[in-house]
Amino acid sequence: MSVDKDKTIRRLKTYAGAQGYVYQYYFVGQRAALAEDLEAPATEFVFDVTSDRKLTYAVSVFLPEKTVAGWAAAHRRPLTEAEQYASAKLRLFRAFDELEDMKAHGRRLVIDAASLEEALASLGVE
Repeated sequence: MSVDKDKTIRRLKTYAGAQGYVYQYYFVGQRAALAEDLEAPATEFVFDVTSDRKLTYAVSVFLPEKTVAGWAAAHRRPLTEAEQYASAKLRLFRAFDELEDMKAHGRRLVIDAASLEEALASLGVE
């Protein structure tokens, strides 16, 4: 993620989670998961998140290659980059809705086959 922070304008977005917290987040970037990571091989989507506007922390959403390959085989076409990003963002939103303490328990999120199917179906992707 070679991003020049001085020149990049981040779009801070807001999401009201079902647990009652209002999160602010922005997309930092994506990269191949490190080889030694438990989820590798995967694409890692990184978001910076805050719920109090004081402390910002990184959240990684992993989309394993085996999950992408399984979806592609079932649907007879590859996932587009936009669909992959959308699935990562929806996984982040699900964590916002389900986790009481996002900072303690939501820093590493994984997209499994069922959640990928559910996320893309909610967007009308077949």
